Amino acid sequence: MRTVFFISDSTGITAETLGRSLLSQFEGVKFRQTRVPFVDSVDNALDCVERLTEAKMRDGVRPIVVTSIVNAEVARTVRQADALFLDMFEHFVGPMEEELGQPSSHSVGRAKGMEDSADYQRRIEAINFSLAHDDGMSHKELEQADVILVGVSRSGKTPTSLYMAMQFGVKVANYPLIPEDFERGKLPTELVKYRPKLFGLTIAPDRLSQIREERRRNSHYASLDNCRFEVDAAQKLMRMEGIRWLDSTHKSIEEIAAIVLQAVDIDESY
Repeated sequence: MRTVFFISDSTGITAETLGRSLLSQFEGVKFRQTRVPFVDSVDNALDCVERLTEAKMRDGVRPIVVTSIVNAEVARTVRQADALFLDMFEHFVGPMEEELGQPSSHSVGRAKGMEDSADYQRRIEAINFSLAHDDGMSHKELEQADVILVGVSRSGKTPTSLYMAMQFGVKVANYPLIPEDFERGKLPTELVKYRPKLFGLTIAPDRLSQIREERRRNSHYASLDNCRFEVDAAQKLMRMEGIRWLDSTHKSIEEIAAIVLQAVDIDESY
């Protein structure tokens, strides 16, 4: 067990996001993870030093620290602890300053200014769109969708839709494929004219059954036989309709989103 701290003079979300990406590459190690935000004074930094020291004594090994502290004095104070420090500003901002030939602003919370940008507003609009068009709730304004995800219930459509909206500002609707669609052997009428925007998600029947059991225990909806039937029928329908699709069983939301964006030719800087 290794203790990992994400320490920042702001919310710590950026340091945590980077840190978690790094930790995910080491599957054989167990990590105890702690985010420590708003370390914006020497006193707060000294408190961090105590916590890092306690973690080393408890674990018998030094902790790992991912930091995004702008203030140099605060950063130096935290570094008094015996730990492996991965400093975002040291590793990324410094080389950028050298490459661009100018110093960075070194302002705490600089990223917050993005909230007033057109990009921020686009993401908010995309989130609202995805919420309004979740699980086939609305057929209105589907022409505005960048992507329409289809698949059986609980195959990962909703979390993927919201992730793509929040992360990339992509307007994603999602629509469940249900037994009535399988009986007709056709797509829902509302989706036919948007076929180029469709992308399908499927999932292993046993995993689908587990997920559905958490929602409706001991129901026909969650039974393994029904899940096998729905998954098989959905895949046949998607093949027949020429819909691109992927198996979400062993893929993270990030992986699914990246594949969908590439398949429908939407740049992530969209």
